[in-house]
Amino acid sequence: MLLNSKGKHRRPSKATRLATLAGVAGAAVAVPLMGATNASAASVETWDAVAQCESGGNWSINTGNGYYGGLQFSQSSWAAAGGTQYAARADLASKDQQIATAEKLLDMQGPGAWACAGAGGLTNDGVDPGVNPGGSGQSARKPEQAQPQRQAEQPTTRSEQREAPKAESKKTVTTPTGDKVKKGDGEYKVKSGDTLSKIAQKEGVKGGWSKLFQLNDDIVEDADLIFPGQQLHLK
Repeated sequence: MLLNSKGKHRRPSKATRLATLAGVAGAAVAVPLMGATNASAASVETWDAVAQCESGGNWSINTGNGYYGGLQFSQSSWAAAGGTQYAARADLASKDQQIATAEKLLDMQGPGAWACAGAGGLTNDGVDPGVNPGGSGQSARKPEQAQPQRQAEQPTTRSEQREAPKAESKKTVTTPTGDKVKKGDGEYKVKSGDTLSKIAQKEGVKGGWSKLFQLNDDIVEDADLIFPGQQLHLK
């Protein structure tokens, strides 16, 4: 948690006092003017360790205690170090943006600005964290995982629906009235104008139409009714 002047903070640095006098708008001007010749810097691993102590490593935390984000910036410290160029509060900024702002505050106040500096091993080690604070804030928040799409199941279902009529069409024949009758799997395919008598005579079925009817009684229900497309057994 960033230290303040009411017991929880250490004495504000000169840069912070200037920022307070100038207001938030002046803070962005005061920060670069007060930067030291050799800017302070710490690695991302170091800032992660500080954040782990300060906030449990939650970079988007806002518990309502007046401190925000992974490094628990107070609103005045966030503004003084130029964080408002990224987001109104630290918890609304990305991890990289919070670290970039913390680098400026470290340059202004030193490690003592954080109560967890010791626990995180925060020092002016001069290591450039290499963060990219560009873009808008709120990227620190974990995006909601997209719900698994169930559309992949639909093609299978539709495919089955398409295949069902085909499977049925292999076993049935549609009559002129729209009814479906058994198709059969015999060697003779009924043509328009055929009757059992004509077929028996043409194909030389011994026993005539009655024998033909008997051979196909599982397909033909009425000897007087056969339909084009039906396939009859001749023996």
